[in-house]
Amino acid sequence: MPPDAPILPGGSVRANSEPAMRPEFAIPLSASEPEAPTDPAREPERAKPPGQRMLIVDDNRDAADSLGMLMKVMGNDARVAYDGREALATASQFHPEVVLLDIGLPTMSGYEVARELRRRPGGATLLLIATTGWGQPSDKEQSREAGFDHHLVKPVDPAALLKLLDRPGRPGHAAPR
Repeated sequence: MPPDAPILPGGSVRANSEPAMRPEFAIPLSASEPEAPTDPAREPERAKPPGQRMLIVDDNRDAADSLGMLMKVMGNDARVAYDGREALATASQFHPEVVLLDIGLPTMSGYEVARELRRRPGGATLLLIATTGWGQPSDKEQSREAGFDHHLVKPVDPAALLKLLDRPGRPGHAAPR
């Protein structure tokens, strides 16, 4: 496990220590990951989709940075922005394929950022996912109208997010044959 890997929600930490021995710690990244180290030579090679350019936008720095680290650990090129104007400036230089965008942002709302991203060159093919604490039906409708492809309510379920990111035909994935 990489030393800076985040612990996902539902993860756990286990510590063992014998007198006069070094302590031993186990930190699984998810409930499905084995707690004991395994022999990589015995594990089947898993097909991993190529990394994607991702922009994570959230004014909660801890949430943004954690999600950015998780996306990097998964092999993506992830950048983080903490408000709407910074998101648009970063997107202009970075040209993300995926944007995970909070709605309640300072300087500009996520809805305004989404509309602007859709107007820009390449905006029509951008995968735009709202990651927000706002989950009322009217919030989801406003997200759709602003150009979001999906609306996830915080705390975001990592499995649901990975399912959206792993869809064939998305940027960085081969189209189905």
